[in-house]
Amino acid sequence: MLRLPDQDGGSAALATLLRDEWPRVLASLVRTTGSLQLAEDALGDAVVRAFEVWPRDGVPDEPRAWLTVVARRRAVDLLRREARRSEKEAGAGIFVNVDAPVPDASELRDDLLRLLFTCCHPALTVEAQTALALRTLCGLSTAEVASALLVPEATMAKRLVRAKRKITDAGIPYRVPPVEELPERLHGVLTTVYLLFNEGYLATSGDSPLRRQLTTEANRLSALLRELLPDQVSVIGLEALLRLHDARTPARLDAAGEPIRLSDQDRTLWNRSEIRAGLALLGTALRTSRDDPDPYVVQAAIAACHDVAPTWADTNWEAIVSWYDVLLRVAETPVVRLNRAVAIAELRGSAAGLRELDGVGELADYFPLVAVRTELLARAGRADEARSSLARAIDTPGNAAAKRDLSRRVHELLRTYM
Repeated sequence: MLRLPDQDGGSAALATLLRDEWPRVLASLVRTTGSLQLAEDALGDAVVRAFEVWPRDGVPDEPRAWLTVVARRRAVDLLRREARRSEKEAGAGIFVNVDAPVPDASELRDDLLRLLFTCCHPALTVEAQTALALRTLCGLSTAEVASALLVPEATMAKRLVRAKRKITDAGIPYRVPPVEELPERLHGVLTTVYLLFNEGYLATSGDSPLRRQLTTEANRLSALLRELLPDQVSVIGLEALLRLHDARTPARLDAAGEPIRLSDQDRTLWNRSEIRAGLALLGTALRTSRDDPDPYVVQAAIAACHDVAPTWADTNWEAIVSWYDVLLRVAETPVVRLNRAVAIAELRGSAAGLRELDGVGELADYFPLVAVRTELLARAGRADEARSSLARAIDTPGNAAAKRDLSRRVHELLRTYM
């Protein structure tokens, strides 16, 4: 057994371990119980038990198996308690096989995919599908899901409650739908995997800028989706996008775990085999969608512009802005406009970028937008405005490492004008 340290770091490590194991165990429980709510309640109790036992006895060699067994037993207890209320105790245990073997890795992957397709049932809106999937399958907090979907946390909490209630009331089955039903669920599935990767690649909270567990899971789900739907251009485009971004991961942190900006990364550390694989997928997707641009394919093309540039100075910003113009036509969102403003600033200067930001009012309290505005103000030599904007950025909810990086960058820029 792995012993936990006694200091606070041990509690943090335990919380991280349990958070990372939650999606896989939950997916397995939903399969064995047939109920999302029951599975969540049972697993929640198992996690509480882990916090009581593991610091004292040590983390089990197979923590996922331990959680699964404890949660299954708790599910049986919950079913029997409910059955006693309705005098049907005799049939209560048939829904959960306590002694069933813990699924192996490949079976768990299937469980996760089943849960994802269940969450993305067409009876729910796409927004509700994505929110429910991110919260249950991906283990994101309600605040993180709200940030990913750009809505207030209170709104997101209500949306999740309504989605779960609708699944229960409608008797939505926990299964991978037949092939003919996949297209109507695909949008929500792809959106979930995309946002899952984004949260891992640029964490919205916490002290670390990366959550590698999430990007790994998103990559695995993307690969599974392409096995399931090999000819869907959106699926191909999403996998290309994830590979082209993930290829940069080895160069994204310094020795202290602090973020390294794309402009400063050692590109010799980028994973060239992943870039080649992503470019090959992108080529296939572009040939397939030449007359009907797909949002994921367009984003992959933007990522490719960065990946093929030998240096930051060689980046083809005209091509990137052109691709963003295409993306605005097929999938206009405030985040797309924000990212285009960043590209405009690189192509035409900070003043032009700031003018573009003025049209992204919906994200007034969104940390990435406040951070971009702060840096562009500093680059434009507008020192007082930059300092005021930096103070606001520090107070805006966001990743601690990203805030430290922004503060360093702004102070470096402002020193050039002193």
